[in-house]
Amino acid sequence: MSATTAVLKTETRLFLREPGALFWVFAFPTLLLLVLGLMPPFREPNDTLGGRRVIDLYVPICVLLALITAGLQAMPPVLAGYRERGILRRMSTTPVRPSALLLAQIVLHFAAALGSALLVIVSGRLAYGVDLPAGPLGYLLALILLALGVLALGSTIGALSRTAKAASAVASVAFFPAMFASGVWMPVQTMPGTLRRVVELTPFGAASEALNQATAGDWPDASHLGVTALWAVLLTAAAARWFRWE
Repeated sequence: MSATTAVLKTETRLFLREPGALFWVFAFPTLLLLVLGLMPPFREPNDTLGGRRVIDLYVPICVLLALITAGLQAMPPVLAGYRERGILRRMSTTPVRPSALLLAQIVLHFAAALGSALLVIVSGRLAYGVDLPAGPLGYLLALILLALGVLALGSTIGALSRTAKAASAVASVAFFPAMFASGVWMPVQTMPGTLRRVVELTPFGAASEALNQATAGDWPDASHLGVTALWAVLLTAAAARWFRWE
């Protein structure tokens, strides 16, 4: 545990020295929410949304975006870069196992994603009066399930990519469909029926629905939590199966 803690501290310092990662993980989701809220129609109650505002729907979406950015944009290039430069191979000859580095990366990006999500929620409340989640336990459960799935997906991309540049390219390809499925361009709740049902089969669409229900004070549907949990299990199994140190 002391070795893992030391690796985690080192990786945290390195992460904090990366302005690009800090911007995309911490600032981008919140900035997107604040910019969208500047549009007057987004702050007006909408009868088709049950009297809610569009900006109310975008808080859970930007929370999902924080998780997606940490898991798909920030972590895969780091893991692939360590393998590309032989760092993991050299670590295998020391008392510190390479698994400590992988665990440190997962814990670090998990904490960063949740911190960014909290920043989005607080900013939405202070800037536009968005209600805090009325069902915090269901909200947190959906967040944790999706975070596990996204980090596992990021680990899989890092495992299958030979170089950091390749990992960034593959992660970018996965990033934009994930943004669409989470509702960045069109909230899942406003999508046409067939499209909405298809999107809800993805971990991002299912999590978006779960967060929206928890925000309203309802316990998320078992189907939405089940889809998110199933993807988390499948992606974790894929990461465990394909991850290689060299």
